[in-house]
Amino acid sequence: MENLVRDDERVDDLQINGYKIIQHPDKFCFGMDAVLLSSFARVKEGEKALDLGTGTGILPILLEAKTDGEHFTGLEIQHESAEMANRSVLLNGLSDKIEIIEGDIKEAAQIFGKGTMNVVTSNPPYMTNHHGLKNPNDAKAIARHELLCSLEDVISQTAAVLKPMGRCYFVHRPFRLVEIITLMRQYKLEPKRMRLVYPFEDKEPNMVLIEGVKGGGPQLTVEAPLIVYDAPGQYTKEIYDIYGMIMK
Repeated sequence: MENLVRDDERVDDLQINGYKIIQHPDKFCFGMDAVLLSSFARVKEGEKALDLGTGTGILPILLEAKTDGEHFTGLEIQHESAEMANRSVLLNGLSDKIEIIEGDIKEAAQIFGKGTMNVVTSNPPYMTNHHGLKNPNDAKAIARHELLCSLEDVISQTAAVLKPMGRCYFVHRPFRLVEIITLMRQYKLEPKRMRLVYPFEDKEPNMVLIEGVKGGGPQLTVEAPLIVYDAPGQYTKEIYDIYGMIMK
């Protein structure tokens, strides 16, 4: 373990299957959106899943723990993040189930081939502009702003690598929901399930979870709202249930 973790990094216990993840406290660390997406996504027995923009590798690791999928791949363009994610895979002894590839989302179909994946997940950058960016090369800026790829890049490449009737799962911001659904339908990813996430019951939603099926028929199920807090600092029971496997 000492050889896999550097002095300026930390190891977080995921509280599921004994898995841990390596993170750098000054870089971009995974958040609630990734955890919620890992519980919303479905990977069935024998299926192969690809996570676009995997960052620390949190989604492939959680999906391997939570689902019956056969194999999980993470694609990440930032060398430091991809290398760190790969060390987390090694730390957990998951090299036979998870592979981290360093590469560009815009080239996913070239890297993996068209129609090769059963499932694609992504927690893409939310912000469209670069306003207020102090350092456009900063890992946090790249994760939060569309500096290296656009939402259309993510959705078009998702469609390209998915098999017919393959499924995709995204987490994003509600203010871009019209754009998300428009692009999904443009690339034949029919929205099938959607769930809005609210910080408090009386507040506006700040996240949206959405599932699409490549070549699916037009029928969308809007699931019950997911409320994060009952009161300031107090999670709802459902959030405790979702996090129960990975944090105390």
